[in-house]
Amino acid sequence: MGVAIVVVDDSRSARRVLCREIQELFTEKNITIDEAVNGIEALQFARSGKYDLMFLDLTMPVMDGYEVLKAIKSEGLSIKVIVLSADIQPKAQQLVKELGALEFLCKPLDCDTVLEVLREHNFI
Repeated sequence: MGVAIVVVDDSRSARRVLCREIQELFTEKNITIDEAVNGIEALQFARSGKYDLMFLDLTMPVMDGYEVLKAIKSEGLSIKVIVLSADIQPKAQQLVKELGALEFLCKPLDCDTVLEVLREHNFI
């Protein structure tokens, strides 16, 4: 059984780096990775019901990560979310947890931390 992941970030280079890292971490599992450039696209993926995990940036145009988390929560969508952000303020971290995020990871990402979080939540 595979894991379907969507990576959401308005930065193409940030998406590419994270996708590459995820592929390296999931060496023994079948994975599918898709990309979204904003919150509206992210919600389309989440609403499809085909994805297990979302890596979500907070600061994006059109619809930010907070709005995505609010919509996922209010609609009762089953996708799990790991938030990625350079905003390390405790208030931001607390808010994303209240909105249902599994974890808050600081940018730039550390591969070992991502691996630890994926293991902790039984994705690897």
